[in-house]
Amino acid sequence: MHILADAVVCAVLPHGEHGVVARALTPDDGLQPGYVRGGRSRRLRPVLIPGNLVRADYRARTAEQLAALTVELVHSRAALLAEPLPATAIEWTTALTAAALPEGQPYPRLFAALSAVLDAIEAAPAARGWAGALVRYELLLLSELGFGLDFTRCAAEGDAGDLAWVSPKSGVAVSRAAGSDYADKLLPLPRFLLEGGVAGWDEVLAGLRLTGHFLARDLFTGRRANALDARERLVARIRRVVG
Repeated sequence: MHILADAVVCAVLPHGEHGVVARALTPDDGLQPGYVRGGRSRRLRPVLIPGNLVRADYRARTAEQLAALTVELVHSRAALLAEPLPATAIEWTTALTAAALPEGQPYPRLFAALSAVLDAIEAAPAARGWAGALVRYELLLLSELGFGLDFTRCAAEGDAGDLAWVSPKSGVAVSRAAGSDYADKLLPLPRFLLEGGVAGWDEVLAGLRLTGHFLARDLFTGRRANALDARERLVARIRRVVG
């Protein structure tokens, strides 16, 4: 097995005395683990930071064997680690990717979307410039794994042009009129998820509440629920910014 590709580092775990097992998302071969000899060295620690883009060279005798991985830095986002909110956003998006995706299955749309979110976090002057994109990434990941939400129709056969909520059971949108008597049991559907554009903070928090419900229900159950700790830190930091 030989894979040579640009990849986003998503998770790094110590392995042995000096090495690490790094898991990185590639465009065509999905999430790939590999053993990096000397991965905890002074030279490689700054390279193997989640969120960094690396040139990854995986080699193994068989597809079942843990590949030996060598990496070269393509683009570093290490400077963002000094900024609490961007650092927490990168921590969560990469942890989500590493925890949710099965290894070795291609998800080219997720690779492109993750790269775009990380670029937005790096480039935007404030968190409002990337927070909506992060919510959209969570929605895309749910969809790619078979848990997509349906914003194209009303679950109660109401007006599909005036969708305002989402059923927490079915994941299908509900119109304003059809859901008015059950609003306390439904999840708000922020307009930016239907119309695009930059989201206001209230919409961002509503979007995070929406995606968080389905991530916790469908992906992170039991012992896997610990993966949501990074997300809780992110939401808490956003709430502090909003005040």
